[in-house]
Amino acid sequence: MTKAFSTKLLHWFDQFGRHDLPWQKQKTAYRVWLSEIMLQQTQVKTVIDYFHRFITRFPNIKTLATADIDAVLQLWAGLGYYARARNLHRAAQIIYQDYNGRFPRTVEELQQLPGIGRSTAGAIIAIAFGNKAVILDGNVKRVLSRVHAVSGSPTDKTVMDTLWAIAEKLTPSERVGDYTQAIMDLGATLCTRQQPRCGECPLQSLCKAHRLNRVLDFPAKKAKKEKPKRDVHLILLENNLQQIFLHKRPDSGIWGGLWCLPEVMEKEAVLPWCTQHHIKKYTVQPSLAPIKHVLTHFALQIHIHPVKCVVGKPHPDRATLGTWTALSTLTSLGFPAPIQKLFKRYYHD
Repeated sequence: MTKAFSTKLLHWFDQFGRHDLPWQKQKTAYRVWLSEIMLQQTQVKTVIDYFHRFITRFPNIKTLATADIDAVLQLWAGLGYYARARNLHRAAQIIYQDYNGRFPRTVEELQQLPGIGRSTAGAIIAIAFGNKAVILDGNVKRVLSRVHAVSGSPTDKTVMDTLWAIAEKLTPSERVGDYTQAIMDLGATLCTRQQPRCGECPLQSLCKAHRLNRVLDFPAKKAKKEKPKRDVHLILLENNLQQIFLHKRPDSGIWGGLWCLPEVMEKEAVLPWCTQHHIKKYTVQPSLAPIKHVLTHFALQIHIHPVKCVVGKPHPDRATLGTWTALSTLTSLGFPAPIQKLFKRYYHD
């Protein structure tokens, strides 16, 4: 099957694969790396606009490595999984400082960089440099699980080891960059999780799951748990100078490293918070309609509590908690997606 697999796949890719995605043009290790990080758990159609904006602002390793992390997060805002952006920035600094701005050319070296795992490293080596390397992203896992009817969930280590061994065996030595693009494309466009288009698939004759009429059984799904719900209470504190009070969230936890509104445990904590932070002459406004926002592991219900006040500064002991920011400068900062939507609705409607 090994030769037939890559031959059929590449023939299909030459005719029907995607060849004009923005990161496929002016192909460099930097552009491949950026696209691979952005595409982790994110669809191509969502990534395209982000990629264009990011590559315009940071066209190379030097511009990214020497940029302020706030500028990086501002362009990443709304794309989610913000640890990706922080790791991207740290990895760029390492490449710029330790490798003179040139990408390492081995999987092992790339894996030492923040945010780059085995599959992402393989994609960079194969696509950017044309050297043989193996990938196993979500799309590839699905394709290989079906073609070989691999039982069990890819979250299981034994299953993962099996899929890596299969991927190693099937990856050709020639046209490895095209092969890597092709197998990812196949999983993204034909061999999809739901409603796979088996009639158009070049691997149908090789696919054990298809022969068994059990395509949707592979890969096995992890037992689905209902997402827990969390309530988050945020204070929208605005003064008479058209400034709002913001603070930067810690790197760990949700929305890590992004700017946000101050958070309290419950609505009743708004008044004590204002008193504790020496906010003078304030008026608590009616709460806004809750914002629902679904994350990977839980669902949020975000309660916004507007407070109007006369300009004042937090007590010196609490200066690190945040800063007053002019409404006119909000577009220059990185905010979580629901906070971006809130500002757009609250200040521009």
